[in-house]
Amino acid sequence: MTQHRSVPPILVDDVRVFSAGDDADSALTEPTSVLIQDRSIAAIGGSAEPPPGTVVIEGGGRILMPGLSDAHVHLFAAGTTHAGLLNGPTGTNYYNALAEAERMLMRGFTTVRDMAGDVASLRQVLDSGMFPGPRVYPSQAAISQTSGHGDFSAVHEDASTFSCGLHPRSEQIGFFRVADGRDQVLAAVREQLKKGAAQIKIMAGGGVASAYDPLDVLQYTPDELRAAVEAAADWGTYVAAHVYNDEGIRRAIDAGIKSIEHGHLAAGRETVELMTSKGVWLSTQPFLESDHEYANPENTRKNKQVCDGVANTFAWARETGANIAFGTDLLLEPEKAGLQSEMLTRLSTHFGFSPAEALRIATSGNAALFRLSGERDPYKAHRLGVIEVGAWADVLLAEGDPTQDLTVLGDPDKNLAVIIKDGHIYKNLLG
Repeated sequence: MTQHRSVPPILVDDVRVFSAGDDADSALTEPTSVLIQDRSIAAIGGSAEPPPGTVVIEGGGRILMPGLSDAHVHLFAAGTTHAGLLNGPTGTNYYNALAEAERMLMRGFTTVRDMAGDVASLRQVLDSGMFPGPRVYPSQAAISQTSGHGDFSAVHEDASTFSCGLHPRSEQIGFFRVADGRDQVLAAVREQLKKGAAQIKIMAGGGVASAYDPLDVLQYTPDELRAAVEAAADWGTYVAAHVYNDEGIRRAIDAGIKSIEHGHLAAGRETVELMTSKGVWLSTQPFLESDHEYANPENTRKNKQVCDGVANTFAWARETGANIAFGTDLLLEPEKAGLQSEMLTRLSTHFGFSPAEALRIATSGNAALFRLSGERDPYKAHRLGVIEVGAWADVLLAEGDPTQDLTVLGDPDKNLAVIIKDGHIYKNLLG
Protein backbone atom coordinates (compact mmCIF):
# COMPACT_ATOMS: atom_id res chain seq x y z
CA MET A 1 0.00 0.00 0.00
CA THR A 2 1.37 3.39 -1.03
CA GLN A 3 1.86 5.74 1.92
CA HIS A 4 1.18 9.45 1.50
CA ARG A 5 2.72 12.33 3.41
CA SER A 6 0.31 14.35 5.50
CA VAL A 7 -0.04 17.92 4.23
CA PRO A 8 -2.06 20.87 5.52
CA PRO A 9 -5.06 22.26 3.61
CA ILE A 10 -4.30 24.95 1.03
CA LEU A 11 -6.45 27.94 0.16
CA VAL A 12 -5.60 29.61 -3.15
CA ASP A 13 -7.32 32.98 -2.88
CA ASP A 14 -8.19 35.68 -5.42
CA VAL A 15 -7.79 33.63 -8.60
CA ARG A 16 -9.66 33.37 -11.88
CA VAL A 17 -10.28 29.72 -12.65
CA PHE A 18 -10.03 27.89 -15.97
CA SER A 19 -11.87 24.73 -14.98
CA ALA A 20 -11.54 22.70 -18.25
CA GLY A 21 -14.61 20.71 -17.18
CA ASP A 22 -17.03 18.96 -19.49
CA ASP A 23 -19.76 21.60 -19.31
CA ALA A 24 -17.57 24.66 -18.88
CA ASP A 25 -16.81 27.08 -21.67
CA SER A 26 -13.41 28.65 -22.15
CA ALA A 27 -14.25 31.69 -20.05
CA LEU A 28 -12.49 32.37 -16.77
CA THR A 29 -14.44 32.74 -13.57
CA GLU A 30 -14.63 35.95 -11.64
CA PRO A 31 -12.02 36.16 -8.86
CA THR A 32 -12.68 33.39 -6.37
CA SER A 33 -10.90 30.97 -4.03
CA VAL A 34 -10.13 27.26 -4.22
CA LEU A 35 -9.72 25.11 -1.11
CA ILE A 36 -7.55 21.99 -1.33
CA GLN A 37 -7.82 19.37 1.40
CA ASP A 38 -6.99 15.66 1.64
CA ARG A 39 -5.35 15.64 -1.84
CA SER A 40 -8.47 16.83 -3.67
CA ILE A 41 -10.36 20.04 -4.35
CA ALA A 42 -12.70 20.57 -1.40
CA ALA A 43 -14.45 23.83 -2.33
CA ILE A 44 -14.56 26.56 -4.94
CA GLY A 45 -15.70 29.93 -3.67
CA GLY A 46 -17.84 30.31 -0.60
CA SER A 47 -17.34 32.34 2.54
CA ALA A 48 -16.71 29.59 5.09
CA GLU A 49 -13.56 29.88 7.18
CA PRO A 50 -10.81 27.53 6.03
CA PRO A 51 -9.76 24.76 8.45
CA PRO A 52 -7.16 25.57 11.11
CA GLY A 53 -3.59 25.35 9.83
CA THR A 54 -4.55 26.12 6.22
CA VAL A 55 -1.74 27.45 4.03
CA VAL A 56 -3.01 30.55 2.20
CA ILE A 57 -1.64 31.50 -1.20
CA GLU A 58 -2.67 34.96 -2.37
CA GLY A 59 -3.26 34.60 -6.08
CA GLY A 60 -3.43 38.31 -6.85
CA GLY A 61 -5.92 37.82 -9.68
CA ARG A 62 -3.75 35.25 -11.49
CA ILE A 63 -5.20 32.33 -13.44
CA LEU A 64 -5.60 28.94 -11.78
CA MET A 65 -5.76 26.03 -14.21
CA PRO A 66 -5.56 22.24 -14.03
CA GLY A 67 -2.13 20.63 -14.16
CA LEU A 68 -0.98 19.79 -17.67
CA SER A 69 -0.71 16.25 -18.99
CA ASP A 70 1.34 14.57 -21.70
CA ALA A 71 -0.17 11.49 -23.34
CA HIS A 72 3.06 10.13 -24.82
CA VAL A 73 6.24 10.29 -22.76
CA HIS A 74 9.17 7.94 -22.11
CA LEU A 75 10.40 8.70 -18.61
CA PHE A 76 12.85 5.82 -18.79
CA ALA A 77 14.45 7.24 -21.95
CA ALA A 78 13.88 11.00 -21.89
CA GLY A 79 16.77 11.61 -19.53
CA THR A 80 19.37 9.43 -21.24
CA THR A 81 20.95 8.83 -24.62
CA HIS A 82 20.58 5.80 -26.86
CA ALA A 83 24.05 4.62 -25.84
CA GLY A 84 23.31 5.22 -22.18
CA LEU A 85 20.04 3.34 -22.32
CA LEU A 86 21.46 0.25 -24.01
CA ASN A 87 25.08 0.24 -22.82
CA GLY A 88 25.17 2.04 -19.48
CA PRO A 89 24.51 0.60 -16.01
CA THR A 90 20.86 -0.35 -15.62
CA GLY A 91 20.51 1.60 -12.39
CA THR A 92 21.54 4.82 -14.10
CA ASN A 93 18.43 4.64 -16.29
CA TYR A 94 16.20 4.57 -13.21
CA TYR A 95 17.98 7.51 -11.59
CA ASN A 96 17.74 9.48 -14.83
CA ALA A 97 14.03 8.68 -15.02
CA LEU A 98 13.55 9.91 -11.46
CA ALA A 99 15.36 13.16 -12.25
CA GLU A 100 13.41 13.69 -15.47
CA ALA A 101 10.15 13.07 -13.58
CA GLU A 102 10.93 16.05 -11.35
CA ARG A 103 11.76 18.22 -14.35
CA MET A 104 8.46 17.31 -16.01
CA LEU A 105 6.54 18.24 -12.89
CA MET A 106 8.33 21.58 -12.69
CA ARG A 107 7.24 22.27 -16.27
CA GLY A 108 3.68 21.93 -15.00
CA PHE A 109 3.00 18.39 -16.23
CA THR A 110 1.25 16.75 -13.29
CA THR A 111 0.15 13.60 -15.18
CA VAL A 112 1.82 11.64 -17.98
CA ARG A 113 1.08 8.46 -19.89
CA ASP A 114 4.32 6.55 -20.33
CA MET A 115 4.40 4.65 -23.62
CA ALA A 116 7.44 2.40 -23.18
CA GLY A 117 9.71 1.80 -20.24
CA ASP A 118 9.92 0.05 -16.88
CA VAL A 119 8.23 2.75 -14.78
CA ALA A 120 5.57 1.00 -12.68
CA SER A 121 7.83 1.07 -9.61
CA LEU A 122 8.70 4.70 -10.34
CA ARG A 123 4.97 5.46 -10.34
CA GLN A 124 4.63 3.99 -6.86
CA VAL A 125 7.56 6.01 -5.53
CA LEU A 126 6.22 9.24 -7.01
CA ASP A 127 2.70 8.55 -5.77
CA SER A 128 4.02 8.12 -2.24
CA GLY A 129 5.29 11.70 -2.30
CA MET A 130 8.86 10.66 -1.46
CA PHE A 131 10.12 12.29 -4.65
CA PRO A 132 8.64 14.97 -6.91
CA GLY A 133 7.16 13.93 -10.22
CA PRO A 134 3.91 13.56 -12.14
CA ARG A 135 1.28 10.88 -11.89
CA VAL A 136 2.22 8.10 -14.29
CA TYR A 137 0.12 5.76 -16.41
CA PRO A 138 2.65 3.01 -17.25
CA SER A 139 2.57 0.85 -20.38
CA GLN A 140 5.71 -1.02 -19.33
CA ALA A 141 7.48 -2.65 -22.28
CA ALA A 142 6.15 -1.72 -25.70
CA ILE A 143 5.33 -4.91 -27.60
CA SER A 144 6.84 -5.39 -31.05
CA GLN A 145 7.36 -8.11 -33.61
CA THR A 146 10.68 -9.25 -35.04
CA SER A 147 12.04 -6.51 -37.33
CA GLY A 148 9.42 -4.12 -35.97
CA HIS A 149 9.73 -0.71 -34.39
CA GLY A 150 10.73 -2.26 -31.07
CA ASP A 151 13.30 -4.73 -32.35
CA PHE A 152 16.67 -3.26 -31.39
CA SER A 153 18.67 -6.46 -31.65
CA ALA A 154 21.68 -6.48 -33.95
CA VAL A 155 21.02 -7.64 -37.47
CA HIS A 156 23.41 -10.57 -37.05
CA GLU A 157 21.60 -11.85 -33.93
CA ASP A 158 18.95 -14.54 -34.07
CA ALA A 159 15.37 -13.39 -33.63
CA SER A 160 14.23 -13.72 -30.04
CA THR A 161 11.93 -16.60 -30.92
CA PHE A 162 14.94 -18.60 -32.18
CA SER A 163 17.48 -17.54 -29.56
CA CYS A 164 16.74 -19.96 -26.71
CA GLY A 165 15.58 -17.23 -24.34
CA LEU A 166 18.46 -14.81 -24.97
CA HIS A 167 17.10 -11.29 -25.43
CA PRO A 168 18.74 -8.04 -26.55
CA ARG A 169 19.48 -5.29 -24.06
CA SER A 170 16.35 -3.31 -24.95
CA GLU A 171 14.24 -6.24 -23.76
CA GLN A 172 16.39 -7.01 -20.72
CA ILE A 173 15.77 -3.51 -19.32
CA GLY A 174 12.02 -3.74 -19.94
CA PHE A 175 11.75 -1.12 -22.67
CA PHE A 176 10.51 -3.48 -25.38
CA ARG A 177 9.22 -7.04 -25.64
CA VAL A 178 9.49 -8.77 -29.00
CA ALA A 179 6.66 -11.24 -29.50
CA ASP A 180 5.66 -13.09 -32.68
CA GLY A 181 2.43 -14.96 -33.18
CA ARG A 182 -0.78 -14.99 -31.21
CA ASP A 183 0.50 -16.99 -28.25
CA GLN A 184 3.58 -14.83 -27.72
CA VAL A 185 1.52 -11.65 -28.02
CA LEU A 186 -0.92 -12.92 -25.39
CA ALA A 187 1.98 -13.73 -23.07
CA ALA A 188 3.65 -10.36 -23.69
CA VAL A 189 0.49 -8.40 -22.92
CA ARG A 190 -0.15 -10.37 -19.76
CA GLU A 191 3.47 -9.90 -18.72
CA GLN A 192 3.10 -6.10 -18.85
CA LEU A 193 -0.17 -6.23 -16.92
CA LYS A 194 1.54 -8.39 -14.31
CA LYS A 195 4.21 -5.71 -13.94
CA GLY A 196 1.70 -2.91 -13.44
CA ALA A 197 0.75 -1.59 -16.87
CA ALA A 198 -2.30 0.66 -16.97
CA GLN A 199 -2.63 0.21 -20.75
CA ILE A 200 -0.78 -1.70 -23.44
CA LYS A 201 1.40 -0.29 -26.23
CA ILE A 202 2.06 -2.29 -29.41
CA MET A 203 3.72 -1.58 -32.75
CA ALA A 204 1.43 -1.61 -35.79
CA GLY A 205 3.63 0.15 -38.38
CA GLY A 206 7.11 1.32 -39.23
CA GLY A 207 9.04 3.86 -37.18
CA VAL A 208 11.56 6.65 -37.52
CA ALA A 209 14.23 5.74 -34.97
CA SER A 210 14.27 1.98 -35.60
CA ALA A 211 16.69 0.29 -37.95
CA TYR A 212 14.80 -2.36 -39.89
CA ASP A 213 11.30 -1.09 -40.64
CA PRO A 214 10.36 1.39 -43.38
CA LEU A 215 7.44 3.66 -42.56
CA ASP A 216 5.12 1.96 -45.05
CA VAL A 217 5.31 -1.54 -43.57
CA LEU A 218 2.51 -3.19 -41.60
CA GLN A 219 3.43 -4.70 -38.26
CA TYR A 220 1.37 -7.44 -36.60
CA THR A 221 -1.25 -9.39 -38.45
CA PRO A 222 -4.94 -8.76 -37.71
CA ASP A 223 -5.01 -11.87 -35.54
CA GLU A 224 -1.99 -10.75 -33.50
CA LEU A 225 -3.56 -7.32 -33.00
CA ARG A 226 -6.84 -8.89 -31.88
CA ALA A 227 -4.93 -11.10 -29.45
CA ALA A 228 -3.46 -8.03 -27.78
CA VAL A 229 -6.86 -6.33 -27.61
CA GLU A 230 -8.51 -9.42 -26.16
CA ALA A 231 -5.87 -9.90 -23.47
CA ALA A 232 -6.04 -6.24 -22.46
CA ALA A 233 -9.85 -6.25 -22.44
CA ASP A 234 -9.84 -9.24 -20.09
CA TRP A 235 -8.08 -6.93 -17.62
CA GLY A 236 -10.50 -4.07 -18.30
CA THR A 237 -8.07 -1.86 -20.20
CA TYR A 238 -7.14 -0.99 -23.77
CA VAL A 239 -4.39 -1.11 -26.40
CA ALA A 240 -2.63 1.86 -28.00
CA ALA A 241 -0.79 1.33 -31.28
CA HIS A 242 2.28 3.06 -32.66
CA VAL A 243 1.50 3.57 -36.34
CA TYR A 244 1.98 6.30 -38.93
CA ASN A 245 0.73 4.83 -42.21
CA ASP A 246 -2.86 4.71 -43.41
CA GLU A 247 -3.32 0.98 -43.88
CA GLY A 248 -1.79 0.29 -40.48
CA ILE A 249 -4.18 2.75 -38.85
CA ARG A 250 -7.17 1.05 -40.45
CA ARG A 251 -5.97 -2.42 -39.52
CA ALA A 252 -5.52 -1.29 -35.90
CA ILE A 253 -9.00 0.24 -35.78
CA ASP A 254 -10.53 -2.95 -37.19
CA ALA A 255 -8.80 -4.95 -34.45
CA GLY A 256 -10.36 -2.85 -31.69
CA ILE A 257 -7.40 -0.66 -30.76
CA LYS A 258 -8.55 2.49 -28.96
CA SER A 259 -5.64 4.89 -29.39
CA ILE A 260 -3.56 5.61 -32.48
CA GLU A 261 -0.15 6.95 -31.48
CA HIS A 262 1.13 9.36 -34.14
CA GLY A 263 -0.97 8.83 -37.30
CA HIS A 264 0.94 11.46 -39.24
CA LEU A 265 0.88 9.55 -42.52
CA ALA A 266 -2.86 9.06 -42.73
CA ALA A 267 -3.73 9.18 -46.42
CA GLY A 268 -6.65 11.56 -46.10
CA ARG A 269 -9.46 13.01 -44.07
CA GLU A 270 -11.50 9.82 -44.54
CA THR A 271 -9.17 7.85 -42.27
CA VAL A 272 -9.47 10.41 -39.49
CA GLU A 273 -13.25 10.43 -40.00
CA LEU A 274 -13.20 6.65 -39.52
CA MET A 275 -11.35 7.10 -36.23
CA THR A 276 -13.90 9.69 -35.15
CA SER A 277 -16.87 7.48 -36.02
CA LYS A 278 -15.37 4.54 -34.11
CA GLY A 279 -14.49 6.64 -31.04
CA VAL A 280 -10.77 5.92 -31.52
CA TRP A 281 -8.35 8.48 -30.08
CA LEU A 282 -5.72 10.24 -32.13
CA SER A 283 -2.81 10.62 -29.73
CA THR A 284 -0.52 12.73 -31.84
CA GLN A 285 2.42 15.07 -31.49
CA PRO A 286 3.10 18.59 -32.86
CA PHE A 287 6.47 17.63 -34.32
CA LEU A 288 8.83 19.92 -36.18
CA GLU A 289 11.66 18.39 -38.16
CA SER A 290 14.24 20.04 -35.90
CA ASP A 291 12.94 18.26 -32.80
CA HIS A 292 15.05 15.17 -33.49
CA GLU A 293 18.47 14.62 -34.95
CA TYR A 294 19.74 11.35 -36.40
CA ALA A 295 23.21 10.32 -37.52
CA ASN A 296 21.79 7.89 -40.08
CA PRO A 297 20.53 9.56 -43.28
CA GLU A 298 17.68 7.04 -43.57
CA ASN A 299 16.37 7.95 -40.12
CA THR A 300 16.66 11.62 -41.06
CA ARG A 301 14.65 10.99 -44.24
CA LYS A 302 11.94 9.16 -42.32
CA ASN A 303 11.79 11.94 -39.76
CA LYS A 304 11.19 14.51 -42.51
CA GLN A 305 8.48 12.37 -44.05
CA VAL A 306 6.62 12.15 -40.74
CA CYS A 307 6.97 15.84 -39.95
CA ASP A 308 5.69 16.77 -43.41
CA GLY A 309 2.40 15.08 -42.45
CA VAL A 310 1.84 16.77 -39.10
CA ALA A 311 -0.14 19.80 -40.30
CA ASN A 312 -2.55 17.67 -42.37
CA THR A 313 -3.19 15.32 -39.47
CA PHE A 314 -4.09 18.16 -37.12
CA ALA A 315 -6.24 19.89 -39.75
CA TRP A 316 -8.26 16.74 -40.43
CA ALA A 317 -8.63 16.07 -36.73
CA ARG A 318 -10.01 19.57 -36.13
CA GLU A 319 -12.38 19.33 -39.09
CA THR A 320 -13.80 15.95 -38.10
CA GLY A 321 -14.09 16.53 -34.37
CA ALA A 322 -11.70 13.69 -33.57
CA ASN A 323 -10.75 12.83 -30.02
CA ILE A 324 -7.30 14.42 -29.94
CA ALA A 325 -4.70 13.75 -27.25
CA PHE A 326 -1.53 15.81 -26.87
CA GLY A 327 1.84 14.14 -26.40
CA THR A 328 5.50 14.83 -27.09
CA ASP A 329 7.37 11.51 -27.51
CA LEU A 330 10.73 13.04 -26.57
CA LEU A 331 13.46 10.52 -25.83
CA LEU A 332 17.16 9.74 -26.08
CA GLU A 333 18.17 13.41 -26.41
CA PRO A 334 18.25 14.68 -22.81
CA GLU A 335 19.26 18.17 -23.87
CA LYS A 336 15.96 18.49 -25.75
CA ALA A 337 13.61 17.29 -23.02
CA GLY A 338 12.63 20.88 -22.27
CA LEU A 339 10.94 21.07 -25.68
CA GLN A 340 7.95 19.51 -23.93
CA SER A 341 6.70 22.97 -22.96
CA GLU A 342 7.32 24.51 -26.38
CA MET A 343 5.57 21.62 -28.12
CA LEU A 344 2.42 22.35 -26.13
CA THR A 345 2.42 25.96 -27.33
CA ARG A 346 2.63 24.80 -30.96
CA LEU A 347 -0.95 23.55 -30.81
CA SER A 348 -1.88 27.24 -30.91
CA THR A 349 1.07 28.87 -32.67
CA HIS A 350 1.47 26.32 -35.49
CA PHE A 351 -1.50 23.96 -35.76
CA GLY A 352 -4.71 25.94 -35.59
CA PHE A 353 -6.12 25.51 -32.10
CA SER A 354 -7.12 28.45 -29.95
CA PRO A 355 -5.19 28.71 -26.68
CA ALA A 356 -8.26 27.61 -24.72
CA GLU A 357 -8.83 24.62 -27.03
CA ALA A 358 -5.20 23.59 -26.63
CA LEU A 359 -5.43 23.86 -22.85
CA ARG A 360 -8.51 21.67 -22.80
CA ILE A 361 -6.76 19.05 -24.96
CA ALA A 362 -3.76 18.95 -22.60
CA THR A 363 -5.90 18.76 -19.44
CA SER A 364 -9.42 17.30 -19.45
CA GLY A 365 -9.02 15.96 -23.00
CA ASN A 366 -6.02 13.79 -22.23
CA ALA A 367 -7.67 12.76 -18.97
CA ALA A 368 -10.62 11.30 -20.89
CA LEU A 369 -8.19 9.09 -22.81
CA PHE A 370 -6.46 8.04 -19.60
CA ARG A 371 -9.81 6.93 -18.14
CA LEU A 372 -9.99 4.17 -20.76
CA SER A 373 -7.69 2.21 -18.43
CA GLY A 374 -10.82 1.36 -16.42
CA GLU A 375 -10.02 -0.77 -13.40
CA ARG A 376 -6.31 -0.54 -14.21
CA ASP A 377 -6.45 3.24 -13.77
CA PRO A 378 -4.27 3.98 -10.72
CA TYR A 379 -6.03 7.34 -10.22
CA LYS A 380 -9.66 6.39 -10.73
CA ALA A 381 -10.67 7.61 -7.25
CA HIS A 382 -11.03 11.21 -8.50
CA ARG A 383 -11.19 13.14 -11.77
CA LEU A 384 -8.04 14.43 -13.44
CA GLY A 385 -7.54 17.44 -15.65
CA VAL A 386 -10.28 19.66 -14.21
CA ILE A 387 -10.81 22.12 -11.41
CA GLU A 388 -14.03 21.04 -9.76
CA VAL A 389 -15.05 19.88 -6.30
CA GLY A 390 -13.82 16.32 -5.75
CA ALA A 391 -11.14 16.38 -8.45
CA TRP A 392 -7.52 15.59 -7.72
CA ALA A 393 -5.67 18.64 -6.40
CA ASP A 394 -3.32 19.09 -9.36
CA VAL A 395 -3.30 22.80 -10.23
CA LEU A 396 -1.09 25.52 -11.66
CA LEU A 397 -1.10 29.25 -11.00
CA ALA A 398 0.06 31.07 -14.12
CA GLU A 399 1.49 34.48 -14.82
CA GLY A 400 -0.24 36.00 -17.83
CA ASP A 401 -3.33 34.49 -19.44
CA PRO A 402 -2.69 31.12 -21.14
CA THR A 403 -6.32 31.02 -22.32
CA GLN A 404 -5.44 33.95 -24.60
CA ASP A 405 -1.69 33.43 -25.12
CA LEU A 406 -0.52 29.85 -24.78
CA THR A 407 3.13 30.84 -25.19
CA VAL A 408 3.28 31.89 -21.53
CA LEU A 409 3.43 28.15 -20.75
CA GLY A 410 6.50 27.82 -22.97
CA ASP A 411 8.55 29.36 -20.15
CA PRO A 412 7.43 27.48 -17.04
CA ASP A 413 10.37 28.63 -14.90
CA LYS A 414 9.19 32.21 -15.29
CA ASN A 415 5.45 31.91 -15.77
CA LEU A 416 4.33 29.13 -13.45
CA ALA A 417 4.14 30.83 -10.07
CA VAL A 418 2.67 27.85 -8.20
CA ILE A 419 2.66 24.11 -8.92
CA ILE A 420 0.50 21.86 -6.74
CA LYS A 421 0.17 18.14 -7.33
CA ASP A 422 -1.80 15.73 -5.14
CA GLY A 423 -2.31 18.53 -2.62
CA HIS A 424 1.45 19.11 -2.20
CA ILE A 425 3.01 22.46 -3.02
CA TYR A 426 6.06 21.79 -5.18
CA LYS A 427 6.65 25.37 -6.29
CA ASN A 428 5.49 28.66 -4.83
CA LEU A 429 7.00 31.93 -5.99
CA LEU A 430 4.37 33.94 -4.13
CA GLY A 431 5.69 33.30 -0.60
